[in-house]
Amino acid sequence: MKKILVSILLIMFLAAAAYAKVNINTAGVDELKELKGIGQSKAEAIVKHREEHGNFKNKEELVAVKGIGDKLYSKISDEVEVSE
Repeated sequence: MKKILVSILLIMFLAAAAYAKVNINTAGVDELKELKGIGQSKAEAIVKHREEHGNFKNKEELVAVKGIGDKLYSKISDEVEVSE
């Protein structure tokens, strides 16, 4: 019985983690790289943009980051969020 309960809890945890959104105002380079289409240089560009211009007010502002256009934004928009 314990094994079944532990298995269920593990599955629920993994499912929740898979659907967790990346906060673009707090995420570091490694966390940003987990997004589809975001590699080292784009992740660094997001962090640099945030440092130079302050926190993003909304996730649509990502298109102002060098290397992120409308096409890439539409790919990752459901995976990101903005909060303080």
